[in-house]
Formats: sequence, C-alpha cells, structure tokens
Amino acid sequence: MLKQPVFIVGPMGVGKTTIGKLLAAELRLPFVDSDRVLEERTGADIPWIFDVEGEQGFRRRESAVLADLCEDVVQVVATGGGIVLAPENRQLLVSRGIVIYLTADTDLLVARTSKSSNRPLLQVDDPRQTIERLLRERDPLYRDVADLTCDTASASPRQVAQRIARWLEER
Repeated sequence: MLKQPVFIVGPMGVGKTTIGKLLAAELRLPFVDSDRVLEERTGADIPWIFDVEGEQGFRRRESAVLADLCEDVVQVVATGGGIVLAPENRQLLVSRGIVIYLTADTDLLVARTSKSSNRPLLQVDDPRQTIERLLRERDPLYRDVADLTCDTASASPRQVAQRIARWLEER
C-alpha cells in the first residue's frame, strides 16, 4: 500500500498524462495533472500564461501548484516537463513522493508533439532543436530526482503503467 504520492516527470510528449491515468487506474488512486490544475486555478491556458507572464511567471505558478499537490494525498501526479528546473521543486518531489522518470528518444518526442499548439516552448522554427536542447538541460535533473526511470518507446502506455505498478508493489 502506497503511503505517498507518485510523481511522473519527463519531457513534453513522453506520455506523462496518458501513462499517469493508466497507472492511477492500476493502483486505484486518484489522478491529477499539474498543468490542468494550474489552468483551472488561473482560468487561463498555459500558452496565455506564457504570453502574459512569461516563462518565469508560469514557473512560479507551477511551483505553487506542486506544493499544494504534495499535501498528504496519495495520488498519481503528472507534472509539467519543466517542473524539475526549480531546486525547491526537486526537493519537494524527492522528499514528498515517489518519482517516476519517463523517457523517449528525440524522434518520438518530435512526432508526439508535432501537432500540439498547447506547448509554448515548441512554437519556434525548429521544434526538434528545442526538444534536443531541453533534453540536454533537463535529463540530469530528471535522473537526479527519479526513483525509477522507464522508457516509453519500447512498450504501449498500458504496458508501461503495468510495469511501473509492479515495481511500486514490489518496493
């Protein structure tokens, strides 16, 4: 029986929300997407927040949401791709929950995010270059907080969720 939340981290397009929902169902726990909570609280979508407040304003709001989601509720939480950028967020993730890092190769991430207009950091001329840069910058941070790293390219989302659930049960 889990006694703390499960946080899913990783780059955009890796499947944090999809796998998080499936994992929550496997574990019979509530599921929360931190980006959706942020949008509900502000009444605005993420691209709008980026436009009006910039990335720094968005990151402040993201940190506040994470702090609230760490409050003694055992649930599965899909986080935003940049949640690990702030040291205080990394400390919260490590001290308050179990952290699962989902990975995928650049080609797969580019394919999965190519049609999305809800990813402000990818609204550039060369999204592949941005994804590669973000992976270089963030991969060490994801690995630093992760209790388990799981590749999403080698299995279906359901298989990945089942693999994580088995690992959690064996802990």
